[in-house]
Amino acid sequence: MTGTRGRPPGFDRDAVLREAMLAFWRHGYEGVSIADLTAITGLQASSLYAAFGSKRELFDLAVDCYAEEFGSYVTRALDGQPTAYLAVQQLLREAAKTQTLPGLPHGCLIIQGATNTPPRSADVAEGLARRRTMTVTFVQQRINTDIDAGVLPAGTDARRLAEYIVAVQQGMAQRARDGAGRETLEAIAEAAMSSWPAEVR
Repeated sequence: MTGTRGRPPGFDRDAVLREAMLAFWRHGYEGVSIADLTAITGLQASSLYAAFGSKRELFDLAVDCYAEEFGSYVTRALDGQPTAYLAVQQLLREAAKTQTLPGLPHGCLIIQGATNTPPRSADVAEGLARRRTMTVTFVQQRINTDIDAGVLPAGTDARRLAEYIVAVQQGMAQRARDGAGRETLEAIAEAAMSSWPAEVR
């Protein structure tokens, strides 16, 4: 790993946090050591601990940073469209874009940041799993809104549909990590939307 050398004592906390976020995004929690972080940020280990606490605490802050900068498309889509169909369509299209941004790691930190973690890091994986489950819940709530409004059939299984959509989003992230481009991911999103239940007319 490469990083910033000779960072001055009055360092930019946000810049350091973003560098750590990118490292965790590229390599995952277990793939980044404190030695890596000192090399990337130009800070001594003692300065990192003083500023951010433990590696786990820094990772949590990095995930928050990622969610704010790159993961907010989920709530924007779910809150900004008049129907659940349009909201989910936007969510998946934005996922395709965000997961393949030029010059940045491909995939998703929240989806892939703690895969194959050993037992000592189980809490890290569980924390990310909770975030992913929250996304399922948010999508389900948006679908339920349309069911209650009579836009979608009363028999629509909101949880099942939400689980499917988030599974597609997560699968897209893995395909992006494997090298699939935005156009491929958008085609996956379009195929997923073809299974959406017909709206009530």
